[in-house]
Amino acid sequence: MADIHTDKQIKEPVDERVQEVLEKVIEAKNNNIGEELDDDELFEELEKDDDFALASFREQRMEQLKKEMVKLQEMSQNEHGLYTEVANEKEILKITTNAKLCVVHFFHKEFRRCQIMDKHLLEIARRHFKTKFVKINVENAPFLVEKLHIQVLPCVVAFVDGISVDRIIGFEELGNTDDFTAAILEFRLSQSGVITKQESTKKEERKSILGFAEGNDDDDDDDWD
Repeated sequence: MADIHTDKQIKEPVDERVQEVLEKVIEAKNNNIGEELDDDELFEELEKDDDFALASFREQRMEQLKKEMVKLQEMSQNEHGLYTEVANEKEILKITTNAKLCVVHFFHKEFRRCQIMDKHLLEIARRHFKTKFVKINVENAPFLVEKLHIQVLPCVVAFVDGISVDRIIGFEELGNTDDFTAAILEFRLSQSGVITKQESTKKEERKSILGFAEGNDDDDDDDWD
């Protein structure tokens, strides 16, 4: 497993109330509700708390919200919330180095299971705005294929702070069936810390696990070496 390092900075934790407002903004983005954000409405949302009577605390939260909104805008400009194909491995190295959270799907265009993985990653990317989701054809990434020891496709690699922390190879961990749900993949990705598991998917994920058949007897994962 290869490591790609970035300089880590000590970050100020986001206030819980500020985080709640940010989640509303992200949800609105994911649902395509408007292009422009009304700052006044966001700040009014913060002021609903009783403890906002403290002027100093109020200003602190306002300032933090402004900074986080700038970060969200930068993420939006960098295509967060989308699932995009990258043409070359130089760009993959740049993305995984600059994005705090990143999911990379190494695929082959003619492999059926890679297409199934694509469908689910596209859905998940829309729900996890803070994580960058990309894919690259293994034929365009010979260095990374060798560096990351990728031999079976599909292969999904999770990067946190520029370091590859986890990978999903084939469908074995997803029920060993082509019929796994996006919720199962979402849960598996959450275990690596590259996304935060959403509460709304827990019931579906639990139901899907209980409903798994014994799996496909013919292992359809494709060797790549």
